[in-house]
Amino acid sequence: MTRVAILGAGPSGLAQMRAFQSAAAKGDDIPEIVCFEKQDDWGGLWNYTWRTGVDQYGEPVHCSMYRYLWSNGPKEGLEFADYTFDEHFGKEFASFPPRAVLFDYIEGRVKKADIRKWIRFETAVRRVEYNDDTGMFTVTVQDLPNDREYSEEFDYVVCATGHFSAPNVPHFEGFNKFGGRVLHAHDFRDALEFKDKDILIIGTSYSAEDIGSQCWKYGCKSVTVSHRTAPMGYGWPDNWEEVPLLTKMDEDTAYFKDGTSKKIDAVIMCTGYVHSFPFMQEGLKLRTANRLATADLYKGVLWADNPKLSYLGMQDQWYTFNMFDAQAWYVRDVILGKIDVPDQAARDADVVDRIAREDAGEDDYDAIRYQGGYVQELIDETDYPSFDINGANEAFFEWKKNKKKDIMTFRNLSHTSVMTGKAAPAHHTPWKDCLDDSMEDYLKA
Repeated sequence: MTRVAILGAGPSGLAQMRAFQSAAAKGDDIPEIVCFEKQDDWGGLWNYTWRTGVDQYGEPVHCSMYRYLWSNGPKEGLEFADYTFDEHFGKEFASFPPRAVLFDYIEGRVKKADIRKWIRFETAVRRVEYNDDTGMFTVTVQDLPNDREYSEEFDYVVCATGHFSAPNVPHFEGFNKFGGRVLHAHDFRDALEFKDKDILIIGTSYSAEDIGSQCWKYGCKSVTVSHRTAPMGYGWPDNWEEVPLLTKMDEDTAYFKDGTSKKIDAVIMCTGYVHSFPFMQEGLKLRTANRLATADLYKGVLWADNPKLSYLGMQDQWYTFNMFDAQAWYVRDVILGKIDVPDQAARDADVVDRIAREDAGEDDYDAIRYQGGYVQELIDETDYPSFDINGANEAFFEWKKNKKKDIMTFRNLSHTSVMTGKAAPAHHTPWKDCLDDSMEDYLKA
């Protein structure tokens, strides 16, 4: 029997299992599915843990999630086409839910699909190797609770381990002298740790704006954001400041490229993540920048040199959950023989073409259209329920404009589901005043 290994039970891995379950429910014969998940529960980054550094088994902690996180994009842009928020919760609610709400939503669909039986939890992937003679992959894993290593063979491998867990951590002169805390966003857990403190954030990514906003909301004294190329440029509160790149630090002061300085209590590096797959054999290892057109992946998912290996969710992301679905349904149909994969030259040409089309884009709006078109392209080749991609793009456009108007109030505004046509109601409390991020509080009328 054909066997498929899925590495990781986060949103991408769960999407792949849901895709196979959907095919089985329609009467297709599906392969044997084995999913290896390092954590003790599903959900990937949405499976919050207080742990940082290493876990109880000495494994690097996967989670980059923090308390009080609310979605920084409208839920209407990430909604599953086959399982709406309305179906799961029985009602519409505000557009920017906290982590607990999104975790419950992700979990609801896969509980309904009954796929947990395919997952081996607390099992870390150690090596993935391909044998050209047999056409099979050998996947070696560690059963963490029992400290037992073993190997199994598979016809296909789907890598769904994500790319927001291996932090990019630059060095700045004087970090070894600085008397305060220095951490990467990967290890940020609780904004209350920085109450009444002057914090320095390095970077201008989404995590920079969101972690800074969280610290502001929960009472930090000031936020200074250091940028390499350009400031984010939002209308920040009075105790925010954007400055050029950090050059050095001493025991309590940060010095910047423009000659200014500021006394600082803590440094949070929001400097991004690297695509890291140490378990992959050379020749199978994805090496790509964080971009919309990933390197070496045909259709953004199939390893161009060996399309029996797939990588899900490796793109820089505007679309998330429903893009992972589109990718998973496509990979499923390749494995089931419903989609023919072209020869190596055509696969390589596809990669080059995607990169050129991304490079031709001029701004974030072009990037959103590009990724929306990519999602549509994959959906058109499978039976994943199609949805109004242009409408989803518009939700992203509106969200971007709302952030420009006021970065601290965009979460108070509402969007309309392209799946149900229903508009989200306003939340009962403005985001900056709502200090309870529990699902119970968020969903109450």
